[in-house]
Amino acid sequence: MRYALTRLTLSDFRSYRTARLDMDERPLVLTGPNGAGKTNLLEAVSYLSPGRGLRGARLADVAHAAGVDERPAEAWSVAATLTAEGGETALGSGWRAPAEAGEAERRIVRIDGTTASGPAALAEHVAMIWLTPAMDRLFSGPPAERRRFLDRLVFAIDAGHAARVQRYDRARRHRARLLRTGTRDDAWLGALERNMAENAAAIGAARLDLAMRLATFLPEGSNAFPRIALSVEGLVERWLASQPALAVEERFRAHLAETRPAEADGGTVDGPQRSDLIVSDAARGVAAEQCSTGEQKAMLIALITAHARLVARQRRSAPVLLLDEIAAHLDERRRRALFDIVLDVGAQAWLTGTEAAVFRPLAAHAQFFTVRPGTVEGA
Repeated sequence: MRYALTRLTLSDFRSYRTARLDMDERPLVLTGPNGAGKTNLLEAVSYLSPGRGLRGARLADVAHAAGVDERPAEAWSVAATLTAEGGETALGSGWRAPAEAGEAERRIVRIDGTTASGPAALAEHVAMIWLTPAMDRLFSGPPAERRRFLDRLVFAIDAGHAARVQRYDRARRHRARLLRTGTRDDAWLGALERNMAENAAAIGAARLDLAMRLATFLPEGSNAFPRIALSVEGLVERWLASQPALAVEERFRAHLAETRPAEADGGTVDGPQRSDLIVSDAARGVAAEQCSTGEQKAMLIALITAHARLVARQRRSAPVLLLDEIAAHLDERRRRALFDIVLDVGAQAWLTGTEAAVFRPLAAHAQFFTVRPGTVEGA
């Protein structure tokens, strides 16, 4: 069994005024020239999961751009039919321009026609992970990018993780605002710090659990992808390595109380918002950021495919994989290995590229679509 989208409908999303794809559970290959809108389709699909989408764009920037004689779109939507566990679920995600200036933008999520509390609710229905060219230097970039990547991996096996991260971040921002405006209400601050501590311990534990489980599915180095080692480093994660979760929760609460003066003066409190995913080439003992771009990409693919196997085992349904320009810089051996893994796992992978010939090994196993500016056509 797999998670699979069998219908996708877009309205005023990026380069698409309207678009509709009907597909089955097999992998999809989307080919077309650069700039045709292939990545836009994958980005649309990514909004059917928690988070900020595969580009991390502002919601307003995703709306269809106005032409010379057109008004800018003031709303966009993505809707899909998801099949999993033998049933169907209607998923929807969208945005509408705020009615008043200064109103915060928010993403509207609907599940089976009912408005959900927020994007985190999508984690209960679909497991999804992506790999894009922008992520090729993930290991040498800022920790925030790796942390978001790590949390997305966790979302797929722990549906509550997205909501915990949101609660922690919301409480952290609220506490920082109070401290920097001079508020000294101990009861109010204490309540926020208890909320943060409870969620921080759970977030750290979920990240460590993911790393431990993922290690079982990582390549052994005998195939096309390297044997890698990974760990999670951070204040809470270090404490969890030697203390039970309840003790860590109390220790972090005390840490927050002690750091109030420093944060009131503009400092930044330590916690799960500063944790990092550490990856290395296990065979050579070389940190990922010191490896070549090609080696880093191979490590990323090893992580993504190991994660797909983990999700398939844990949730008994293979995840949706969004693999943008994934084959462009892989040699034939690694391309075939990647395609074999996708088919073996049984994932509905969305693969993009400029040349259909690159995906010839998938000819009998995938559905092919041609993407042109503003339109998508089945082969």
